[in-house]
Amino acid sequence: MMAQPVPASPEIQLLDLEKRFREIRAVDGVSLEVVSGEFFSLLGPSGCGKTTTLRMIGGFEAPTGGRILLRGRDMTSDPPDKRPVNMVFQHYALFPHLDVGDNVAFGLRRKGVAKAEAARRVGEALELVRLDGYERRRPHQLSGGQQQRVALARALVNRPNVLLLDEPLGALDLKLRRQLQLELKRIQVEVGITFVYVTHDQEEALTMSDRIAVMQAGKVEQLGTPEELYERPATRFVADFIGTTNLLHGQVEAGGAVRLTSGEVTHVAQDALAIGTAVELSIRPEAIELVPVGAVGAIRANVEQAAYLGTTISYQVRTAGGLGLTVLTPKTGVRLPVGSEVAVAWAPSEALVLGRGPDAAADGVRGGWQQEDGAA
Repeated sequence: MMAQPVPASPEIQLLDLEKRFREIRAVDGVSLEVVSGEFFSLLGPSGCGKTTTLRMIGGFEAPTGGRILLRGRDMTSDPPDKRPVNMVFQHYALFPHLDVGDNVAFGLRRKGVAKAEAARRVGEALELVRLDGYERRRPHQLSGGQQQRVALARALVNRPNVLLLDEPLGALDLKLRRQLQLELKRIQVEVGITFVYVTHDQEEALTMSDRIAVMQAGKVEQLGTPEELYERPATRFVADFIGTTNLLHGQVEAGGAVRLTSGEVTHVAQDALAIGTAVELSIRPEAIELVPVGAVGAIRANVEQAAYLGTTISYQVRTAGGLGLTVLTPKTGVRLPVGSEVAVAWAPSEALVLGRGPDAAADGVRGGWQQEDGAA
């Protein structure tokens, strides 16, 4: 009988990882796996524990509980220089008195790599980040984006199994940040090593990542591909944090209908919900259509605001029952002026049930774009 192949160990395993700062649980029982060669992002707001988690993987913070395995080996207590990882920081940390070539070669020289071999590897690393020919320049002669490329080359030249990146694009302007997002993904695919990337920028994470762990209050709220997180958020926080959404409350009626707290009725694709169940719905602005007034099943509304966004137009509308909604439409066609009477509709499959909402009778009219339950 032929032996079955043994599956390879994940590149990184975090097992019930914890970090406490006195009474504060910065990281609270995080367990996850990162696959070899994956671009994996830790995404969340400031203070959610993502950077602390990254620093524990790198050995810069000691956990107060749990374990860290790298390729199956327990490295929870190992110092940074004993781990097969390198880290790229937001503020570059380049040596101002060294030129680009010497900055990139710094780690190789500390390891005693021969001069000729070091020069070859430095050249390869700079070519990879498209800075070949910049060896003799000093950091102050480079733009912010070029300095970040040097920092990336310095990390890659050591050929780590894992590259940890702590908001490396956070100090750059929007246009350059978007350019480097594509460059980072290209480099990661080309070198084939595992990237673990920390960011609070949802667009950045969605653009580059194979999978994303969304964190909040020290815990992982949801882990999945960008498509899964955007199309099927598991919690209110994820729905509200990933992209823009409308969060609505209501009670389940017969036949998959939900009576919203504004009094209007919508439908959901799930038919296993018990009648009377209070639910919270997430509906993306681009999933809402503006249809002719009087269309079957549509909800009448008025345009309260309109904003031109280049490729799209964002409308803030309010229904007759007082429900505020954000609607995103292509810029083609007639732009509706403020005050226009419209109707809105969406497919039942676009009304994602997040879970039980607050009691409808006590909640009042919620979900409005100008209130806390509106579009994020």
